[in-house]
Amino acid sequence: MPAETTLAEAVRTRIGAALAATDAELARRYPGDRAARQPVHTVYVPADAFDVGTVRDWGDRALAALDAHAPDAAALGAVLGLTGDLAAEVHDRVRAKLRREPVEDLRIDFEDGYGARPGAEEDAAAVAAARTLAAAVADGTAPPYAGIRMKCMEAAVRDRGIRTLDLFLTTLLDGGALPDGLVLTLPKVTFPEQVAAMADLCGEFERAAGLPAGRLGFEIQIETTQAVLGPDGTATVPRLIDAAGGRATALHYGTFDYSAACGVSAAHQAMDHPAADHAKAVMQVAAAGTGVRLSDGSTNVLPVGPTADVHSAWRLHYGLVRRSLARAYYQGWDMHPAHLPTRYAATYAFYREGLAAAAARLTAYTSRTASGPVLDEPATARALAGYLLRGLHCGALAPGEVPVPLPALTALAGAA
Repeated sequence: MPAETTLAEAVRTRIGAALAATDAELARRYPGDRAARQPVHTVYVPADAFDVGTVRDWGDRALAALDAHAPDAAALGAVLGLTGDLAAEVHDRVRAKLRREPVEDLRIDFEDGYGARPGAEEDAAAVAAARTLAAAVADGTAPPYAGIRMKCMEAAVRDRGIRTLDLFLTTLLDGGALPDGLVLTLPKVTFPEQVAAMADLCGEFERAAGLPAGRLGFEIQIETTQAVLGPDGTATVPRLIDAAGGRATALHYGTFDYSAACGVSAAHQAMDHPAADHAKAVMQVAAAGTGVRLSDGSTNVLPVGPTADVHSAWRLHYGLVRRSLARAYYQGWDMHPAHLPTRYAATYAFYREGLAAAAARLTAYTSRTASGPVLDEPATARALAGYLLRGLHCGALAPGEVPVPLPALTALAGAA
């Protein structure tokens, strides 16, 4: 005998109809995380310094720094506080990574790192950058993600930025299809209208070039106070995401521009300053569930000079990267080749340290068995799966070390 209810079917139908528009809006605004790999860092190279050997040069210089200042696992472990098997695992993976794929995400910079140049000079640099990137993609030496940071949408440099973007994209298309890992970065955003203008520009280029609608997305740099808090006292970041019309791929925090805008003195401009933490917390809440990813900024303390100075800078960078990872900022900027060893060491240690516990908890969840004192709910299972998935993507973990096959892991992570 079927269970009895009190409400008529018509009530449920009416409620469903009333919420249909809300359901659609939720699905549009909050599609969930993306399953595609997220790079662990971004490397910025001035456009006039970018050439076919840039990525390999960064890798070679990073390996040279390791050889000079931490030539083996024990030495690296002593600097970073890693011991035993973990030190060996991290050291070996870092060296292998620097040989195989030293840079995951490369941004050819036409903004602060390039500055104002004569028009013909920037034209030539934009064309050369596109040709060099296309050649690297063709011969397999390009990083998984690469693109340009154009000048911003402020009046003084707007036309120059648009022209550089147009030249870069047009030249890429002249050589064939746009690379799968193409990334565009819009800096110094202050108002949603600037983001809307960038989205409009992308749409116009797609139509003119015969590209599929939505092919071009872009990152938004959060490096002005107005990008975080609007003149009416409300949070601006959600408006920026909305203004992008589905084209926003990431929010990148700009450590030094934002700190300076807040009046922070140069000696205290850092990724872990309270002003930075506030901005990044707003970014995090605004981006949650939207599929828009987050990136932390950089440190300007470079690992150069005598070994004691390099070790000091490495410990600082390692600690900042680990701090970002713990706060769910899984990407950051690296300013110097000698930052790469600690970028990867911090990332690999973060995932390898937690592998055993995360694997056991996820296994218990999927098999519906208890796992010690922890009883995980679906939301925590998603976090566990996401953690292991990121570890696989960056090379910290091997497929055989994760107890769930990749398709099932992706589904558990809620990634689409």
